[in-house]
Amino acid sequence: MAGSANDADFVRFERVQKSYDGETLVVKDLNLSMPKGEFLTMLGPSGSGKTTCLMMLAGFETATHGEILLDGQPINNIPPHKRGIGMVFQNYALFPHMTVAENLSFPLEVRGIGKSEREKKVMRALDMVQMGAFGGRRPAQLSGGQQQRIALARALVFEPELVLMDEPLGALDKQLRERMQFEITRLAHELGITTVYVTHDQTEALTMSDRVAVFNDGRIQQLAPPDQLYEEPQNSFVAQFIGENNTLEGTVKSIDGDTCVVLLDDGEEIDARPVNVGKVGDRTLVSIRPERVEYNKERLAPGAHTVHAEVLEFIYMGDIYRTRLRVAGKDDFIIKTRNAPDQRRLKPGEKIEIGWRPQDCRALDA
Repeated sequence: MAGSANDADFVRFERVQKSYDGETLVVKDLNLSMPKGEFLTMLGPSGSGKTTCLMMLAGFETATHGEILLDGQPINNIPPHKRGIGMVFQNYALFPHMTVAENLSFPLEVRGIGKSEREKKVMRALDMVQMGAFGGRRPAQLSGGQQQRIALARALVFEPELVLMDEPLGALDKQLRERMQFEITRLAHELGITTVYVTHDQTEALTMSDRVAVFNDGRIQQLAPPDQLYEEPQNSFVAQFIGENNTLEGTVKSIDGDTCVVLLDDGEEIDARPVNVGKVGDRTLVSIRPERVEYNKERLAPGAHTVHAEVLEFIYMGDIYRTRLRVAGKDDFIIKTRNAPDQRRLKPGEKIEIGWRPQDCRALDA
């Protein structure tokens, strides 16, 4: 496809909606643009709309409303096989009756590429995924991890500018999945391929992506680089969906610029950053990450805010200690502390003070 877009808008969704029954919108008014070479992950719970977006981009689903553009060209009416997009699925979708090399050769044959050129491209793609010696085998003779590498090589063999991946590592065990995460990311960046990756695994999204689009209820709740998403969630859904998170409920007592005072439900007052709050008197959910909380008084930063807590559980996890506390009437407040020689071990039933910096505490929608 001859492109007319600038590289910043290589993939573009313009006010895209999708309904299967003519009433309920699975995707609601989606606006999203991706630059060339970006690795973007669509993350969200089941039914949030992320896979539907991927399928519309691939051409297996049609948008009910709005326009999808690839390199400046509208593709709503272009069939999947003419979009020039590589696809990798969780179930590999390899042809069982073909050898590995034949599986990779197939998308090249469809594109009318000659035999000697096909063989060169197949070998290059197999070498890319460190499977050069496996060309003569059939999929049934390969492990799950090897089949996934072949599926990846097949998506890359015709050198597409865009690759879509739908939960590609879901069937692999934890160790292999982590290894494949780094390999896929490395390949995508080395080859400069634009990648759209769908998963419901937050760790996968955070470790692999340039940016993550968090979906819920058919909308993007937040689109940001992984560190920003984790450190600066824009609403309570993102705060609770990404990583582990502590929440305390209360009422906004006062707002002054970039600080607000929240009266917690047990009567204690804390300072927080007003990120997504209404007016004084409104309910709010205060969010604090477990690793931002400290119970060693000498380690507390100047100006840190402290509250009372009771230790319920103290668990040794090797590199960290995980402490569960009762705070402001809730029994699920978690602290994660580094396993350091000077870290005090706590006992269940112990009453302590815990603290954090006000800027690490975010007041969000209730």
